[in-house]
Amino acid sequence: MKALIIEDEVMAAKTLKKLLVEVSPGIEIVGILESIEDSVDWIASHAMPDLMFMDVHLADGSSFTIFERVTITCPVIFTTAYDEYALKAFEVNSIDYLLKPISKEALERAMNKYHALVEKPVGNSQIEALLTQLSEKKKYRNYFLLPERDKFIPLPVNNIVYIYIDAKTLKIVTTDGKTFYMNHTLDDVMSELDPHEFFRANRQFVVARQSIKDVSVWFGNKLAINLYVETPEKIIVSKARVAEFKVWFTKQ
Repeated sequence: MKALIIEDEVMAAKTLKKLLVEVSPGIEIVGILESIEDSVDWIASHAMPDLMFMDVHLADGSSFTIFERVTITCPVIFTTAYDEYALKAFEVNSIDYLLKPISKEALERAMNKYHALVEKPVGNSQIEALLTQLSEKKKYRNYFLLPERDKFIPLPVNNIVYIYIDAKTLKIVTTDGKTFYMNHTLDDVMSELDPHEFFRANRQFVVARQSIKDVSVWFGNKLAINLYVETPEKIIVSKARVAEFKVWFTKQ
């Protein structure tokens, strides 16, 4: 079996390759690519592998762009540190969606799913049923119950302006200028929020759509998000996520 890895983090690619050899000893890794451009060129000039592993966020943009530029006919297993793109992944060739750091057990389950599909192809009705199940609206939080002195305060999610990490402490800033603290990771909180209303600008900040005043062009083809309230520092969207941000912000 031949597999292609599309991953811009060198250590993540090496770890995935090592795990794949352990899980599927007969596997042949035909290439490790780091960008959209390299991936498009490779796919256009080589025979289609049996399986692809594809990180969602690459150095030059979202890997979903690859599907718009070349035809991919093999199954794809997406790998990412974020979980908000699972449904979009299944709109293309995805058969699984692995969150980093990838465990050997999760990879084994994904490979078992791949082998099951190859041995017994999924019919159109099964695919439609899967997509229907995936597209059922997830229940996102309407409130957080947050500690304040000797009590808990119910905070409506639509009162959140932005969330950020400061010295390993997660802080939530609200429309009335209050700051609340949570003993959670940014990943945990983001998974509870509607991705249509909240965007993870970088590893430190999550912003609410309603709080965005305007967006400035920043150095190195990045963007700076300006909110209606003051922030402790500039909220910068990396070059790799600019296209994704524009799609998110303009999506109804």
